[in-house]
Amino acid sequence: MNCVITPDNTRLHVKDWGTGKPVILIHGWPLSADSWDEQAMAIAQAGYRAIAYDRRGFGRSSQPWSGYDYDTLADDLAAVIEQTGAQDATLVGFSMGGGEVARYMSRHAGASVEKAVLISSVLPFRLKTDDNPAGTGQEVFDLMVQAINDDRAGFFSGFFRDFFGVGILSSPVSNEVLEWARGLAMQAGLPAVLGCLKAFSTTDFRGDLVAFKVPTLIIHGADDKTVPIAASARPTASGITGCRFIEYEGAPHGLFATDKLRLSQDLLSFIRQGIR
Repeated sequence: MNCVITPDNTRLHVKDWGTGKPVILIHGWPLSADSWDEQAMAIAQAGYRAIAYDRRGFGRSSQPWSGYDYDTLADDLAAVIEQTGAQDATLVGFSMGGGEVARYMSRHAGASVEKAVLISSVLPFRLKTDDNPAGTGQEVFDLMVQAINDDRAGFFSGFFRDFFGVGILSSPVSNEVLEWARGLAMQAGLPAVLGCLKAFSTTDFRGDLVAFKVPTLIIHGADDKTVPIAASARPTASGITGCRFIEYEGAPHGLFATDKLRLSQDLLSFIRQGIR
């Protein structure tokens, strides 16, 4: 199966590698399932089934005008689970994909899910409000929208430097990786880019955390400038009972590339053993 059709007739492109217990990989903004390739290879080679799909509006999936809210995105995930026959699955959400995991756990009661993983996740609430003073101000997201509308390719060039922790004294990835990531981002439709930016920046997942009733692993880079750890993974770990939390010291946001071997090892260890 290389596609799933959602209830509103949106086509989602699916990559389905290997056999065994399913691991569903949900990509970040503004990428596609291809960002998971090295982890998916490791998972499939270890005897599991790696399922990665392009979110609506991104990669090779359909580009509808609407549906870029987390309720719809969680329903899309439900369609992927149902149509691929994934039972006792491990859900792995990267960055904004962590929101899909959380909303699926609450909206669909975690049906068919055995374990959950949140990597560099946007949980629990990105936006700065009176009751969330550690969040990011709306003006920051407004500037992102303006920059995307002015010069989307130029914006992504700068965005991915922070995403992968590239600076004057550090270069965890090559220039070719930066170009590849920008190429993936430019495959996305503008409504999807802007709609999902609004969704991950304004959706409050604090009420969804109690729905994590399965073993849960949280992984986050301590030097993440895209989704700072102090306002994301640390409060999320406090809000999910019994979760395991791993901080990657000095690591940026894009762990699937900058720390790919360690990330694959930690994922496989969790998939094999869970939490006791």
